[in-house]
Order: sequence, then C-alpha cells, then structure tokens
Amino acid sequence: MARHLITSAIPYINGIKHLGNLVGSQLPADLYARYLRARGHEVLFLCATDEHGTPAELAAAKAGKPVAEYCAEMHAVQAEIARGFRLSFDHFGRSSSAQNRALTQSFAKRLAEQGLIREVVEKQMYSVADGRFLPDRYIEGTCPNCGFESARGDQCDNCTKQLDPVDLINPRSTVSGSTELELRETKHLYLRQSDMRAQLQDWIDSKADWPVLTTSIAKKWLNDGDGLQDRGITRDLQWGVPAQFDGAPWQGMDGKVFYVWFDAPIEYIACAQEWAEATGGDWQRWWRTDAGAQDVTYTQFMGKDNVPFHTLSFPATILGSAEPWKLVDYIKSFNYLNYDGGQFSTSRGRGVFMDQALSLLPADYWRWWLLSHAPESSDAEFTWENFQQSANKDLADVLGNLVSRVTKFCRSKFGETVPEGGTWGAAEDALIAEVETRLRAYEAYMEAMEVRKAAIELRSIWVAGNEYLQAAAPWTVVKTDPAQAAAMIRLALNLIRVYAVISQPFIPDAAASMMAGMKTDDWSWPNDLRAALGALPVGHVFEVPEVLFRKITDEERAEWQARFAGVRD
Repeated sequence: MARHLITSAIPYINGIKHLGNLVGSQLPADLYARYLRARGHEVLFLCATDEHGTPAELAAAKAGKPVAEYCAEMHAVQAEIARGFRLSFDHFGRSSSAQNRALTQSFAKRLAEQGLIREVVEKQMYSVADGRFLPDRYIEGTCPNCGFESARGDQCDNCTKQLDPVDLINPRSTVSGSTELELRETKHLYLRQSDMRAQLQDWIDSKADWPVLTTSIAKKWLNDGDGLQDRGITRDLQWGVPAQFDGAPWQGMDGKVFYVWFDAPIEYIACAQEWAEATGGDWQRWWRTDAGAQDVTYTQFMGKDNVPFHTLSFPATILGSAEPWKLVDYIKSFNYLNYDGGQFSTSRGRGVFMDQALSLLPADYWRWWLLSHAPESSDAEFTWENFQQSANKDLADVLGNLVSRVTKFCRSKFGETVPEGGTWGAAEDALIAEVETRLRAYEAYMEAMEVRKAAIELRSIWVAGNEYLQAAAPWTVVKTDPAQAAAMIRLALNLIRVYAVISQPFIPDAAASMMAGMKTDDWSWPNDLRAALGALPVGHVFEVPEVLFRKITDEERAEWQARFAGVRD
C-alpha cells in the first residue's frame, strides 16, 4: 500500500463554477483518488475555497453582505455542490482559515530571512471615486491594438494582447464605472523568484514524466523574454491575510494583505492542518519530509491557466523557505472545455453551471461525459447533441441495458438467486480473457492518469459483456438447456459486481446501485478476474435494481439547448 496526497486547484469563492472548472481539476482528481482507494492505497484528497482578493470583495459588495459572511455562505454552497457531484474530498477547507493565515505569515517571514523578499515602490492605478487601488483586471477600456471596447487592464480578450492599464484608451473602473483614475505610488513586497531560476529549472528538468502541457508552460514562463520575474506578494486590500510577522505589520505595510496568488496555494498545506484538527489525523506525515512525507506521492490537478503558479511560484515559496516541505511529484494539467460553439466563462456567466447541471440530471451523467471527453491533449467542446448521444449509448444502452437484461431474465427464469447448473465453455473463457486484457489496460491508464483512454477501455469492458450475452443468447438456450443458460447468467451476475467495482471511480452512484442490487458489499478489486467472477456463489440472493440510466429525449435536449443558450440568469 502506497500513500498518495492529491490536491485539485481551489475554486474562487465568488459564485458557482461551470462544468469547465469541474473537469479541469476537481473531477479528474476525484477519479484518481477513488481509483487509488479502490486499489487499497492510503489517500488524502484535499481541496478548499479560494476566498481572498478583490473578486471576493466585489462579489460580497454586489450581494450586499460583509465579505466574511459572504465567503462563509458561498463555501457552504460550493461544498454542497461538491457533494452533489460525489467529489470525495477528505477535507474541503477555506483559505481564510486561521491555519492558512498563520502558515502564510510564517512562509513570508521565512522567505524574508532567506533574503528572498524585497520592497518595491511602484505606481498602480488608483480610482478616486472608489477610494482604492485597482487590480489590472478591474480596469477596462478600449484596446489600443484591436479597438475592442471591453479590454481588461492585463489582457484583451478579443486579440489576446498582453496589456498594462496605462495602455488602455479611455480606461474606467469596473467597480463603479468611474473614469477618474490616476497613477499613484505604493509600496509592496516582492518574492525574488528570479534568484531561484536555476533551482527551479533543475527541478522542472528532473520531471521528465510530466505531461507536455505542464512542462511546456513552465519552461515558457522560465525562459521567455527576460525569464522568470520577481512577483509582488502584497496588495492594497482590506480582505486577506494581513502582511504581518509575529503579530506586527511589516514596516511600511500597514493595511496591506498578502496577494491571493501567494496565500492560496499555501492553503493546500493549511487544509491538511484543518483536516487534522477535525479528525485527529497527522498532517505532518503528508507534508513534512522530516515526518514521513518523503514516502508520499503528491499529485496536483489543475487547468492550464494555473500551471505557472504551481510549477514556479508555489515551488519558489516551498524551496525558498529552506524547510523540509513536500514538493509536488506530478502535475496533471488540462486544456479548456468550451461550450457549444463558445467559451465557458464564470465572469461573463456563459455556459452550464454546476448547480444547474445537477438540477437536470444525476451526477453520474455529467461525470461520465466530462471524464470521457476530458480536455487532455487539446481543448474539448461540450455540445448537447454529443452529451445526449454519449449518455444514451454508453450509459443506457451499454451498461444499463446489460444490468437490466441479466437481472430481469434471471428473476423470470430462475428467481432472484444466483442459479446453479452448467459449466463455462469456450465462449466464457474468451470473455474472461478479453475482460482480463482490457482490465489490465484500464488499470495502466488510470495509474498514468490518462483519463479519456481509461474511459474508452472501461466502456469496452462493458461492451464485451453485452457482446457475449448477445452471442450466447441465454434467453434462447434456456428453452433447450436450462442448466447451460444458468451458467451464462451466473457469469453475467458476477460480471455486474465486477463492473460496479471498476466503474465506481467514474460513476459512483450507479456503481452503488449495482452493488446494492447484487446484495453484497464486496468492493474488492478483481486482481484475479476468474476468481472475482465467482464471488457471488450459487444461491446468493440479489434483486433487480432500479433502471440505472434513463435515456435523454430529443425534446429534453432541444429544451435544454435553448434554455442554456449561453447566458446564466
């Protein structure tokens, strides 16, 4: 048994996330965590809400609530939705926790002691009307490159040109709409990332097994232009971890907080501390290499937009502290999931959001489609036609149909017990051989975190069972050789239990229904498939489960397509 630490990118607190966010980090992380647990490994799967920064302040103001109250309410909402999608976090924490506050301040102090923090006086855009400095993304104006009138202060979404707020024509505050903006001096703390470039380069070069997407982004940030730049770790905001050390503000940093990009990844560690406090667990054996974490395999899941922070900035914090913290071993990164000819967008309210999805269909429908279409090697696109086709063919016609046909036929001919009689022959041996081969391939893909390939192999295992039944035709054989038909159905009933076990990482609710129908709690992995196909002995009682998956009608698809045409109410 090995030990695996798994984290997924922590979602912003400001609102409910869309399906693209789900498939880009949390859902594949859950898939991997469930698989590893099923194989008997010890897993600590952590996530949290990212609660600091301007987005939280503005969302709270829009809701007319104090920011702390707003964050607490939204954390509860996001936690409930995560449960709805059956995300099996061992702990779902909060970056506003006391643990994260103390740990962030401790890291900053340690980095300062190592000479890796410097003070910088810089000019930032200040909104007189709002009485605050504005982050780049909260300034909009006309792009000087393409003329797009809603370009942000950091980038134009239309032509993708990188910008500074001073580049914009007719800039305005997105908080109030005011154009009364001016550059003012302010002092901030910067992490000397440039001093760690060589160390980070060596560390990244040592990760030869990382996905190309991950390493290419990391190396681009390391080497493009002037290379890795020092980065500000404080902001002029009220909501956040105060820029304090040993309870006192850093000189000249009164009223400033740590920048959200700095404190948010530290929450991964703080989240383990929260978990330990809640459960009595030992967080240090997961995070401190002087306390046993050297034996842990740490895997992170995230969308490609988060890769620079997790391959450079957070490792710079960890390495720069010169303390025995556990570094990530593998980063599984994902491209974007687009929506029906456009893009998902939380800020612009475009696409199907997680709460809406659960109001339409149970979680397994979404889990299966999203994971089997995960944007691994390139961007993927959600279309209602494809979603309907996948649900109806893969889930209803292939898996659901097998479970229904086998259990109902057995009930009608032999009763609700595993029937006796007959022996397995060449056809059964061929099925076992095929499933055995495909199961080993499925395991290899899951261990390699190749999500789409694993889904294809799992579906092929379901198909193999259907093809066997179609060719063996026990409903015909029973008329002339009831004992042989019983042998076929005995195999098929046991196959349902195997399907439940190996499908559980993808579709946990359906797997639980199959297992409940077979009236067993034997979730042991079929390492020896032939033995596993005898786990339900002759005479074992079962019951016909409810229909696992109903089909999505053309009328439903058309209605949903019109209802979610691109803008959230």
